[in-house]
Amino acid sequence: MASIKHPSGPRRAAAKPSSATKSRAVGLKAEPAKTVIAEAAAREASTAMLERGIDLLEAIAKTGPIDAAELAKRTGFAPLTTMRLLRVLQSRGFAVGDEDGKNWRLGTRWNAYGQAAAEQGALGATAMPFLTALGIAAGENAYLKVRDGMASVTIAVYQTDPTLRIYTETGSRGSLHAGSGRMLLAHAPESVQTQVLTQRLPRFTPATRTDATWIAADLQRIRARGYLVTADEVVPGAVSVNAPVRDASGQVVAVIFVSAPTMRMRPPRPRALVSIVQDAAAKLSHALGYTRSETMITAPPVVAKKSGTPSWATAPALGGRTGAPATVSRAG
Repeated sequence: MASIKHPSGPRRAAAKPSSATKSRAVGLKAEPAKTVIAEAAAREASTAMLERGIDLLEAIAKTGPIDAAELAKRTGFAPLTTMRLLRVLQSRGFAVGDEDGKNWRLGTRWNAYGQAAAEQGALGATAMPFLTALGIAAGENAYLKVRDGMASVTIAVYQTDPTLRIYTETGSRGSLHAGSGRMLLAHAPESVQTQVLTQRLPRFTPATRTDATWIAADLQRIRARGYLVTADEVVPGAVSVNAPVRDASGQVVAVIFVSAPTMRMRPPRPRALVSIVQDAAAKLSHALGYTRSETMITAPPVVAKKSGTPSWATAPALGGRTGAPATVSRAG
């Protein structure tokens, strides 16, 4: 019988890849891996340099004009790295050095960025998580106010319960001499305080204080204690507990507070809320770059009250003094 040949011809063994082919295949696999590693390393290096640049700017903001060598010492960076970063920041307007390149300060470009941040509601957005936590912890509505010229402006509100009354809404403007606004006035420039106290002050309720001498003295008490409790000053039957919020430079940029009806703010509850509000203020201040530990303060201890005086109106001033009345009064 004749043998049948395969139509495609005799079968051949598959050719083995040469060593050169193997090398090329390995190279195709190895090359992408090397590229990924290199790109990751470059990203890490860029991130590290960005963080160092931010650290330099924060150090300059806190210290004011500073020598480059001292700046390198404070940040722990090599002098050469510090100068290289400073030159980059200077080229973009974020830092300014003198002719010798020794003393450095923040550049004018921050003015435009600060204005843009304010217009975009950066402070209010940053504060919302802290307002939320404060509102939940206190069980009351929480607010954030800033000073805008000669007035206070509410820029953020957290409503704990939709049924709770809101005493001030976002965008509402108020006076600086009464209620929470007085915390802002206490930390305003002297020129602003003088302008406010030399004009005729409006009276919102019978409890509103309009005596410039009393208010001026109260501003000192507010700065010494670091908190303010007010009652009936702007809205009858409303009590507020306030604490200052600071930015990276230590300036007071806002007041954070809770406000509720008098029926839910009977003594000693307002004093008990002081530590909660101060803690929220300290945490928000830290988020804004303020790092001084003395802002992490707590409410003063309970002391014996005088006859006829609410117990929450006799808390001692901060710093260990006892017996001094707290900055709170239905008349002011």
